[in-house]
Parts: sequence; structure tokens; C-alpha cells
Amino acid sequence: SANSSTGDVKRPQFGTRFLTDPRQVFQHNAWDNVEWTEEQEAAAKKKVLENSQPLPPEKQEEYDDRANEYWNDFYTIHENRFFKDRHWLFTEFPELAPRRSLNHEFHPEGCGTEDQEQDSLDQEQSTEAAPAVHTDDDFPGSSATYRILEVGCGVGNTVFPILKTNNDPGLFVYCCDFSSTAVELVKTNPDYDPGRCFAFVHDLSNVEASYPIPDGTLDVIVLIFVLSALHPNKMQASISRLARLLKPGGVMLLRDYGRYDMAQLRFKKGRCLSENFYVRGDGTRVYFFTQDELHELFTEAGLEKVQNLVDRRLQVNRGKQLTMYRVWIQCKYHKGVQLDS
Repeated sequence: SANSSTGDVKRPQFGTRFLTDPRQVFQHNAWDNVEWTEEQEAAAKKKVLENSQPLPPEKQEEYDDRANEYWNDFYTIHENRFFKDRHWLFTEFPELAPRRSLNHEFHPEGCGTEDQEQDSLDQEQSTEAAPAVHTDDDFPGSSATYRILEVGCGVGNTVFPILKTNNDPGLFVYCCDFSSTAVELVKTNPDYDPGRCFAFVHDLSNVEASYPIPDGTLDVIVLIFVLSALHPNKMQASISRLARLLKPGGVMLLRDYGRYDMAQLRFKKGRCLSENFYVRGDGTRVYFFTQDELHELFTEAGLEKVQNLVDRRLQVNRGKQLTMYRVWIQCKYHKGVQLDS
């Protein structure tokens, strides 16, 4: 049924490598869309239960109060080393790729830097053709025709591939992170172009904090492994606040940790903050979702389901002959076009 949050038939483009013969498991580094056995699921639940004794409230509060510090430290230590650009982005989320438009053909191959430079020149000439949504105040990207916001952008592993690949002259990308260190790294990146991109520090969980973009002006909001870093009590208000920024027909894209992901099963005792919510050794926190929980968050925010699926992958360490199960959830929810004013 349309409202059910699970059981989507349409599997996306992500995985095409299926493990049919278990003896072949070490032939590749990863297998896609792996079905779990009942034993495996039961073992995972048992493991999570063993480590579900929450830390004392004062300890939990400390991680909440100092979250900013911990993330700043994280980016200071790792800077750019820890991160790979996300090659799956455009197959999973074609909403981020250049849009096919009537006046020019879509050539994914031909997006070299010369094209982009030409595009930004074209953009300067064509801004008057695109009416801005809000004429009263000039905000960054107010003359753009297609606006993307990435929340929790880190050092720009999603933003920069979008800017490099998507040469739509009407594109403007906003990106924000809780960590001022991360935002600084984005702004000092040689690929950062203030004419096409605006990076700012923002705490997603503080719904009083204002965004530099008016409500109803965004086409796409991207959340990649970021909602899971919020305190579960703050998730609903944060998603509802973000939903207001979308224009009718706009879409929210999410990819995040699913329940019983290997990372959840690997937590040692004494790391659990509350149900399915943990603190890592470096003080950063992470939640592991079910499809239904995410469905509820989005629909409560007034959005409608386009996609909600689990991506189970089997990752293999060939050297150590270890198998590791990853569980990610991918969602797309859009803002319906309101007919009544």
C-alpha cells in the first residue's frame, strides 16, 4: 500500500553484485542487497540487548552539551584524510545530477572545468531570465533556479562532487555543519566557489536557529549519515523545521545507519546512551534507525514517501577473511503540491 513505509518493490541502482554461492564470498570486497537469515537477525538482536544498559543521565548530558567540541575535534584530527568522495551519489540520488532541460541536451560526459567556467559566465547573463522567489530580500543564491541544501556537510564530500558534476547554470548549493572546523575546511577548499555555493555553521537540532534561506525556497535537502548524530528527542522537530524550507514538490533525501548495522553490533558495553543510540570513543554519537521510524519522522513533518528502503551489504575483508554486514536506509520524501492556499 502507498502508506506502508516498507516493502518498496523498486530496488534502486545501487547494488548489482549478488552473492549466489556462499563459497564465492571472498571473491569480492562487497556484495549487494544481502538477505539476512532469521538466525542472523536473532543474533544481532541479542547482541544489541546485551549492550543496552544506558549510561547514567549526567554522562549522557555531558555528551549532549559537548557535542560541538567532539565534532570539531573529529574534523581537526581527520581533516580530509578520512573521507572519500561519494561515487554512488548520482546513481542513488539523480536529483543531484544536472537536470535534463528543454533547451540543452544532457551530456554527463562533457562536464569538464571549461564547461563550468563557461556556465558561470552564462549564468551571469541569464540571471534576469529566472525570477527570484523572494524579491524583498536578497539572500545568497536568491537568483538561482535550482537550490540544494546539504545538512551536515562535513568537509564537503557531497558538495564538491555536486559542484563538479552539475554544471546547471541555475544551480546553487547551500551546505551547513554543526562543526565550525568542518565549515572552515569547506570554505578553504580550492573547489569552493562562493558564486555557486554558500557554507555556514548551523546546529540542526536547534530549531530556533534561523537558516540563511527563506522557507519554501529549496528544491532538495540532503541528509547523509547526519540525522543519526542527533539526540533522538530532537529528530522530529529538526526534520519538521527542514521541511518548511522545501518548496512544494521539493524533496528530502536521506541515507543513514540502519538497525543492526555492523557498527551497532561492534559497540562495546558502556557505550549505549539510550535505545539504539551510542557514543563512540571520540565522543560523537550515533543512532541506528528502522524504516518505520524514519517514515514516521518524515510523514509527521508533512512529507510524502517516494522511497524508503534498506540496503544490506556484505563487506568482506579478504586479508582477514572476515565478513561484515552493513545496513543502510535510504529515503526520499517529498512535499506535496498544496492545491488549496
